[in-house]
Amino acid sequence: MASTEITLRVANAIGDVASEAWDACANPDTAPGWDGPGRALRGDSQPKSQDCTGELLEAPASVSKAEYNPFISHDFLSALEGSGSVRSRTGWQPMHLIAEAADGKLVGVAPCYAKSHSQGEYVFDHGWAEAYQRAGGSYYPKLQVSVPFTPATGRRLLVRPGPQAQAVRGALADGLAEICRRFDASSVHVTFPTEPEWQLLGAHDYLLRTHRQFHWENAGYDSFDAFLAALASRKRKTIRRERADALSPGIEIHWLSGPDLTESVWDAFFEFYMDTGSRKWGRPYLTRSFYSMVGEKMRDRILLVMAKRNRRWIAGAINFIGSDTLFGRHWGAIEQHPFLHFEVCYYQAIQYAIEHRLARVEAGAQGQHKIARGYLPITTYSAHYIVDQALRRAVADFLRHERAFVAEEIEEFAEAAPFRKE
Repeated sequence: MASTEITLRVANAIGDVASEAWDACANPDTAPGWDGPGRALRGDSQPKSQDCTGELLEAPASVSKAEYNPFISHDFLSALEGSGSVRSRTGWQPMHLIAEAADGKLVGVAPCYAKSHSQGEYVFDHGWAEAYQRAGGSYYPKLQVSVPFTPATGRRLLVRPGPQAQAVRGALADGLAEICRRFDASSVHVTFPTEPEWQLLGAHDYLLRTHRQFHWENAGYDSFDAFLAALASRKRKTIRRERADALSPGIEIHWLSGPDLTESVWDAFFEFYMDTGSRKWGRPYLTRSFYSMVGEKMRDRILLVMAKRNRRWIAGAINFIGSDTLFGRHWGAIEQHPFLHFEVCYYQAIQYAIEHRLARVEAGAQGQHKIARGYLPITTYSAHYIVDQALRRAVADFLRHERAFVAEEIEEFAEAAPFRKE
């Protein structure tokens, strides 16, 4: 397949693509030597770091243009594959789409998987699958362009910066549809892309879908108390009470990152993950070796918020650190205490983001209860290419109504925000 001078091919393992080439498309290195979290917030022209004397230094001008997303990095995706969490036996067969220029240089990639089910995606199409199969069609295999098990927005058409960037994105969008037809798949699903990618995919014959999540936005707060001061009095008192109650049984909270992420810590966290995951999903998605691998590859991009009682770890939440965002993923506990979930997953994330000058916290999918904790509704996106025209028409009609419903729902949730009305 070729578009102008762009050639497309499929890689059946991310290990077949050099990490430097992948990351040049996923997270271009625009600021050599600058690797700290935190970006410009309201009132700042550039993020700052400290030298050895403690003096604030201006970051390179280009750092404000860099948007590091941990989940599309070669390190994260290779940990999923290398640990066996993602492979054909788990229903996630890698089929990454690779775009190369005439000289063989890699200029674009799309993390793509052939799926034999619809689990671990957080964008639900079970109804489409059932309807198509009742009509005599075969919905699986389908192609999924996403980060497995990760409902976090980020680029999905990963393109090396340059004058051909938009052409490469278009070639990837069309190439995914072509692969779908060639491999007799029913559809392509691009989940949690950025809004510009969503619009581009719509221009390439993909059906457009919207969803909602709850994110916390940093309005330049200099402390957790400053954040609380922005809330209505009743909400402020509730959060203070919840935080006190969560820690009252003698629970201590620890932030672990970098060299703190030892194998014994991962053993404890995996026990939490297995307990909660078994109850929530029936079978947890991630293997124990995933945590060792990602902890080795990305230790400085991971924050574990761990709770300890009587010198024993009892609960924890894993977060990944982007250039301007703290991404909360999953949590677990082996002891149940009132409000501990809110403290470990939401309040500690807010406090970390404030102290490290991150612009937002994304706390994953679902959860209307997040609104009362200062997390606001935002729109997320997905795009769907469907081969069968009858199924396509039915889904397109459904999505028209669903988009209107999601927009109304977001507006209603925003009205319930806990911030002072004035």
